Amino acid sequence: MNKSPLVPIVLALVILFSIGIPVKSTAQSNSNDKVKVNVSCIAFYNQENFFDTIHQDNVRDEEYLPNGAMKWNTQKYNAKLEHMSYAISQIGLDYSPAGVAMIGLSEIENRGVLEDIIKQPALAKRHLEIVHYDSPDLRGVDVALLYNPRLFTVTNSKSYRLHMPDDPNFKTRDQLMVSGYLQGEKVHVIVNHWPSRSSGELPSRPKRNAAAALTRSIADSLFRIDPKAKIIIMGDLNDDPFNESCAKVLGAKKEINEVKDGELYNTLWKTLDRGIGSLAYNDQWNLFDQQIISSGLAHAEKGKLRFWKAEIFNRAFLTQQEGKYKGSPIRTHSGGAWTNGYSDHYPTLIYLIKETK
Repeated sequence: MNKSPLVPIVLALVILFSIGIPVKSTAQSNSNDKVKVNVSCIAFYNQENFFDTIHQDNVRDEEYLPNGAMKWNTQKYNAKLEHMSYAISQIGLDYSPAGVAMIGLSEIENRGVLEDIIKQPALAKRHLEIVHYDSPDLRGVDVALLYNPRLFTVTNSKSYRLHMPDDPNFKTRDQLMVSGYLQGEKVHVIVNHWPSRSSGELPSRPKRNAAAALTRSIADSLFRIDPKAKIIIMGDLNDDPFNESCAKVLGAKKEINEVKDGELYNTLWKTLDRGIGSLAYNDQWNLFDQQIISSGLAHAEKGKLRFWKAEIFNRAFLTQQEGKYKGSPIRTHSGGAWTNGYSDHYPTLIYLIKETK
């Protein structure tokens, strides 16, 4: 997919939101100077089994059909569309009235579901566009990227398949790499949904390590072209920041000052250290939904696009307010029963800033 970046970049600069924030001065390390910056929000959101109601050949979607175990019908599908589109519409509004520049999604059955999401009243006026490829996952769920073409201009995209030589029949979600221009600078986004822990954390660990190695190879191919490449790795990694796949294989560091050219920084590791996660299981928080950035964003030169901060979008409307699961995300289903919620994961997001002239 090739598009000229010039016109959309101009439009993006017109509608970006300028705010004043305290930024550490390079000349005076003991003082904070307020500068005006343009803010871009980049998010990721696991959609929790967002299937349509129509059987798709060669995938195991029977559970999410009208006569399936979940009794998934048009009423429930439309309710999910309304909820998820509203949630996406709210992300990023704290610092940008245009909302997210781009958002990676996982657990989406097909492009049709994505098209239905962006047509919902909460999102229709933003005219979001889609990058999606079908994956070989047996359940039929894919990853995708939605983006606002006034803020992010896509120049190319590619889907990468994970192969396990010791298990040639293994199938999982492809990894999606999208490149384009954000605030006039080249940015690469890698959207992931690594293999699950359904067979147990230890037995399934080699699969996630292999997925991490694939992600690392994609990043390294970009670093070979430009050691300061601006890369965002996002997704449901089914591992926490300290797990082997993330900390060792991918090599995403906890401390930003330890990140050198060609290395990666895990923007949410310290958030998990404070007991804040993106999903809860057995009364324990995990942070599987990660936002990892390259040194080019972690240590960008003054006046260039750079990382500001990360957060978990754990707003009250996404959170169970009472009962056994009080304080955790409101799920679409719980114990097999429809709860008319959102997702069992919270969205995660990062803000990138660039000083205005």
